[in-house]
Amino acid sequence: MLTLNETFAVPDAEHAWGVINDLNTLVPCVPGARVKSVDSAHAVKAEIEVRMGAMGMTFTGPVKIESADAGSRTVKIKADTLETLGHSYATGDITISLADGEGTIDAIANVGGKAAGMGEGVIVNVLTTLVKSFSANVRDA
Repeated sequence: MLTLNETFAVPDAEHAWGVINDLNTLVPCVPGARVKSVDSAHAVKAEIEVRMGAMGMTFTGPVKIESADAGSRTVKIKADTLETLGHSYATGDITISLADGEGTIDAIANVGGKAAGMGEGVIVNVLTTLVKSFSANVRDA
């Protein structure tokens, strides 16, 4: 399991709160990700294309808002994806919190199968790059 902790600027907390509570807006903020279908207001099936070293992979699966607390402006999200060829999987528990012009993303990711063979360093680099781009996209969504 890998743990990521990133901080990002939030110039407009109200706007950012709206984005992180709407999976149709939130998912496309992740580079290479899109919503494939909507199951409910808090659950979608999503797809993400990522490059891991020389390999390109597409992961698909459910993404759900597990909880949202307006008082603390914290959203907990669960993702559970499989690589479309069935050789890898990636799961994640993501917590996004907003406070005083700043946001934090705390994520616990589990990557297995062929993707895990790329090595922890490559996986952490890919995930960190995705999270940093994501946080910039939240500001612009």
